[in-house]
Parts: sequence; structure tokens; C-alpha cells
Amino acid sequence: MSAPQEVIEGRSAPVVNLTFVGSRAETEESVSRLSAESQAALRQFSWARMTGYGVDHADAVELRARVVEGQGWRSAATELADACSRRVEDARGAGGRPTRIAYLRRASALLRMSQMMMLSDTAERRAIFARAAELYARAVEPSGDRERVTIDTDCGPLAGWLVLADGTAVGSAVVIGGVEGWAMDFDSVGEALAARGVDALLLDGPGQGETRLTHEHYLTARWRDAYGRAVGFLDERSPGRPIGFIGNSMGGSVAMAVAAQDTRIRACVDNGGIHAPWLVPPTMGTFFSKMVAACGTEDAARAVDVWKTVTPLAGGPNAGYPLLVVQGGEDPMVSMDLARILLRGAPTDDKRMVVFSDGNHCVYNHKHDRDALIADWTAARLSGLPSPDISN
Repeated sequence: MSAPQEVIEGRSAPVVNLTFVGSRAETEESVSRLSAESQAALRQFSWARMTGYGVDHADAVELRARVVEGQGWRSAATELADACSRRVEDARGAGGRPTRIAYLRRASALLRMSQMMMLSDTAERRAIFARAAELYARAVEPSGDRERVTIDTDCGPLAGWLVLADGTAVGSAVVIGGVEGWAMDFDSVGEALAARGVDALLLDGPGQGETRLTHEHYLTARWRDAYGRAVGFLDERSPGRPIGFIGNSMGGSVAMAVAAQDTRIRACVDNGGIHAPWLVPPTMGTFFSKMVAACGTEDAARAVDVWKTVTPLAGGPNAGYPLLVVQGGEDPMVSMDLARILLRGAPTDDKRMVVFSDGNHCVYNHKHDRDALIADWTAARLSGLPSPDISN
């Protein structure tokens, strides 16, 4: 950044030039010259998906442009995060608080994005994620609208963020991500719930986020006990208050499997899950590798055995729970046929599916409408009301 002097009407005036790479055309030729990792990152993390995880739109555009120009994914995202961090230090005084909060959240989201292509839980990856969490904590501290929580379980701690409801709460809900996007990445869902009177526990479950990278708590066959403890945490805070469970991507499969077994769950949302997670083939490349890594092993067969215990279509003592399935009509990972199998097989008659015709996986490209749908439906069902009318 520079501030050269220009003469305007005979007087010297500073002009500050903020320089960016800017949007770049992602042609087949330009992308084919990149490394396999960069090509995979561009393919997997569209600007819609990145903004869905909290990355600022301008940062998403700049990150993709830098990668197209040849910079590595992790390097580009980290540099942009560092630039946001410097802006935090420049914004001093009470008047700069909104600016500091905004840049802290942007830096955190970029750091979380920077580790997305890392398949192993290296010391570097752990450090990156820990820094992202600390920046997020600094950003939310001034508002006081959420608190960092740690929930003890027999297999290790669970990490999360409790977003407090505006006014008197009508219910509580657990919100989880999937194999890649985790608790902080779905804070927009938590904020939408809180605005409608629902305390939201943004949780890193076994094999996710801080729970995994800080506490080394992986997805094992005992994952149900851990989620039961998370539901118990909410129940102990507010005894008798109805509880919902919202899962995104593969977390949707987990949410349904939990809901059927736990009578404390009064509403469940599946956003992008599948009926049989263990059927994901090794040919899905990095996604399958990440499913294996979530189990804390390099043994694919052992990991598949763990995923076989995630059974969203199985019945249980809470069969009949209210279920909302949210589906993207253009989801490249979960087809409409797979979504229909899940809907038909869900062990409840109180169910409906809402399809966004052009929606991508987890409907990131309709983030605000998706969050409003999930939060309105959850708040209504936890309040004992029927499903809200949903119009086009």
C-alpha cells in the first residue's frame, strides 16, 4: 500500500492505492498448468462454498485469482489472513472496534480455508487451526453473544461455541458440520437460530475441528456417547427445554442417526447428508481420504467399519422425530436420487424435503435463504408449532 501525492486544484492530496490481483478467468488452459492440489482446491471450493464457510466475498475472489496465477492454495490463503490481521492492528480505539471484529473474523475464515487441502494432522495444520480459533475468539469477545465451551466425554473433550438466543430462549440446538466444514464454518446457522430464540451449540464432533486437531478426539465406534454428552450439556443448562439437532453434509447423516436414538431430540435437520456414509468409494479421492483421517487412522478398512456405525435410516426409541431434509438440486456429491432414498427411508412420518433447484452441496449458494429456512423450521418445531409454510 502506498500513498503518493497528487495535485488536485493546485493542492497536494494523498491518494492511497489498494492493490489486488483481481478476478482472473479460470479457463481450462490456465487451470491445467496448475499443480494437482491447486486444481483440486479450485474444483472443490467455489466462491459460493467459501463464502458459505464465512470467507468474505472479496477474499474468496482474490484467493482464487492468486491460485490461478500460480500461488499455492495454503500460501495464498495464509497471506490474505495475515493482511487481515495487520488491518486489525491498524484499527485502534473504540471507534475501530467494528473494523477489528470484521477483520478478525475474515482472518479466521481464511486460515480455516488454508488448511482445507491438508490431509494429514501435522503440527503445522494444528497450529493453523488453533490460530484460526483464537482469532475467532477475539472477534466474538466484544459482543458477548457467544462463549467458548469444552464438553468432557470418556473419549476426550468436545470443543464448541455456544451462541446465545436473543431474548427468552424457546429451545436449544446442536449444529455440526461434516468431513470438511466444521463448527466455526457454520456459525451463520447458529446466528440465525439465536435470532429466533434458539440457543445454538456450534459443535466440533469427534473427528472434527478443534475436537480433533487440538484434543485428538477422533471418530470412533463410540461417537454416539460423545454426541449424547453434548445433548446432555444443553439439557443440563436448561432442563426440559426442547432440543434440536442440525447436521450439514455428512453431519446430516450423523444428526439423523442421533435423533432416532435420543428421546431428548425434538427436531432434526439434515442438510446434505446421505443414507449410507460407508458407501462413499475410495475413487472420491481427497474426500474419502478425509473420511479416513477423521477416524484418526490411515487404515481405510478400519475407517469404513467406523462409518458403518453411522446409520441415519435405523429406527430407535425416538423414531417419529420431526425431520427436515434440505437438498441442492445441482448437488454434485449427493444426487436427488440419493436424497429421495434418505427421505423415504427415514424412520419417521413427520418429514419433508425442501429442494433448492440450483443449489450446490449444502446449498452454500443460497446461504441466507437456507439459514432462514432451517432456523424458522427448527424454532417452530421446538415451540410445538407445525412446519412453517414454505413458498417459492
